Amino acid sequence: MADTNYDLIVLGSGPGGYVAAIRAAQLGLKTAIVERENLGGICLNWGCIPTKALLRSAEIYHYMQHAGDYGLIAQQISADIDAVVKRSRGVAKQLSQGVAFLMKKHKITVHMGEGKLTAPGKLEVRGEKGTETLSAKNIIVATGARARDLPFAPADGKRIWTYRHALVPPEMPKKLLVIGSGAIGIEFASFYSDMGVDVTVVEMLDRLVPVEDADVSAFLEKQLKKQGMTIHTGAGVEELKATATGVTAKIKTKDGKTESAEFSHAIVAIGIVPNTENIGLEALGVKTTKGHIDTDAMCRTNVPGIWAIGDVTAPPWLAHKAMHESIISVEAIAGGHPHAMDPRNIPGCTYCRPQIASVGLTEAKAKELGYEVKAGTFPFIGNGKAIALGESEGFTKTVFDAKTGELLGAHMIGAEVTELIQGYTIGKTAELVEDDFIGTVFPHPTLSETMHEGVLAAFGRPLHI
Repeated sequence: MADTNYDLIVLGSGPGGYVAAIRAAQLGLKTAIVERENLGGICLNWGCIPTKALLRSAEIYHYMQHAGDYGLIAQQISADIDAVVKRSRGVAKQLSQGVAFLMKKHKITVHMGEGKLTAPGKLEVRGEKGTETLSAKNIIVATGARARDLPFAPADGKRIWTYRHALVPPEMPKKLLVIGSGAIGIEFASFYSDMGVDVTVVEMLDRLVPVEDADVSAFLEKQLKKQGMTIHTGAGVEELKATATGVTAKIKTKDGKTESAEFSHAIVAIGIVPNTENIGLEALGVKTTKGHIDTDAMCRTNVPGIWAIGDVTAPPWLAHKAMHESIISVEAIAGGHPHAMDPRNIPGCTYCRPQIASVGLTEAKAKELGYEVKAGTFPFIGNGKAIALGESEGFTKTVFDAKTGELLGAHMIGAEVTELIQGYTIGKTAELVEDDFIGTVFPHPTLSETMHEGVLAAFGRPLHI
């Protein structure tokens, strides 16, 4: 019989789980990973990666339709949704296979099946081979989360979709309702709109992408309306009924009126539910808050030997946060002294058109916390590369502590800002001040120059506006 005693068992193979296993193996720990569905978890198979593949297709389709803006001729442009989805699934499959390769390379044992904690240091796996019990001094729970359903209208995969259905649509919607304007909702709204679908977005809070800076929200709403989307903020869906041919929604708008509207399909993107049921947490006495596992700065739970990372714990619920937590927890398990993560140094990216990226505090939050701030905004229209790209819509905004020069936050909307934000993230992590950014040479012509100008603008000295 195979040896089932390990130094570390990781429950869940998403970005947090598989990275934890790799780092543990690098540190010489005998490691196992337990996965019930696909290696790579939701992110690689049904989230971050395949959505970016879809959005890339939509972006190219958009450029083809606007070829004339670049002095080019492209006629009779059309989209084959089946081929677009096939490409997206191929990208996801390639990356999932890549994780399988990494597990073999690092000699990590993979147990496919449902995992459940049965006692401290014990994990039962029910899989194709039957039931086996694994043991380890330390277990990391990285079970992630799933889409939250509307209580009165659960997703059926035909007319009412979650992100999983939206990734592999059984048919192309004609008129689409997107409920929720966080990153997932707004990315799918952007994809389907660019593919020619009539899209309506309903957001309960008073602005789109509500975690972002208010200036970013306002700019995005203006851009999406210009693209032809219908936007309702401060609104709620009070009723959603699927029929054989579509969806009927009752939408209560900002002014208090309730209107009925017909759609072909609806995507529900109103948040997540942690996967904490039926994995043995209650019997072991692991503490949770609203289903999410409580952890300390090193990702320990209240039960010795049980750790938790990623979406199953506190927000922000982002793949890169899970990955970083995996390193912190594993290095602590191995006897190291890792730095705790500062949530204010975790960047957020949304891949709609235009893209959004941010790190740190919004201007409003910084003021609310009592900072005296210096904020500056630089528009993409003042940037040579943006104009040459034909992507001059957008801006870079920075928020500094007026007293110390500390960068408190950076907020960007426009072309490729998801690639640019890391410059500010490094700056925040390294605790740079305004002189460090101002004294840095940014290459010309690049979109990154908007980052330099965004800092200069906060201190009243922008050069190109």
